[in-house]
Amino acid sequence: MNEAELVKSCKQKNPSAQNELYRRYAGEMFALCIRYAGNRETAKDLLHDGFLKAFTSLDKFDYRGEGSLKAWLSRIMVNRALEEMRKRTQFALLDIEEAPEVADTVPDNDSVNEIDPETLLQFIAELPPGYRTIFNLYTFENKSHKEIAALLHINEKSSSSQLYRARTLLMNRIKQYWAEHENR
Repeated sequence: MNEAELVKSCKQKNPSAQNELYRRYAGEMFALCIRYAGNRETAKDLLHDGFLKAFTSLDKFDYRGEGSLKAWLSRIMVNRALEEMRKRTQFALLDIEEAPEVADTVPDNDSVNEIDPETLLQFIAELPPGYRTIFNLYTFENKSHKEIAALLHINEKSSSSQLYRARTLLMNRIKQYWAEHENR
């Protein structure tokens, strides 16, 4: 069944089509949720809630060709993750005095590319929630600082400084990773 047929069948509340939609996209959507949640349990909840929202909102979805369903599902998951983060905490913006120190040597692209993707995702998951969210929105969702500020109800400068700090923490973590692996 192609994507257009799948959408049509899901709009008709066909349980086997809904199951197929979940089967096709759950893996990618779970990976997206875990990037925001930072842990598997919260990511599972986000995935569940996101798919419930998708199934109840499918009548509003306008299929626009191959890939539009995945993009729509991704937006639902990101919005669900952001809603959950807003409920749990107000974005704790760190003072400049609490900003991480920049590593003496910045890892080059080759050393970053040599780290397996699961390890890099783990490093992202270790970021404080505010940093992680802004890093994800900027890096993976291609949002501008203006868009991030509007989504998170912060100012653009906060978004920019949080992104800088997230990148600094990641650079330091990558440097630490390579130092640990050189000693083995």
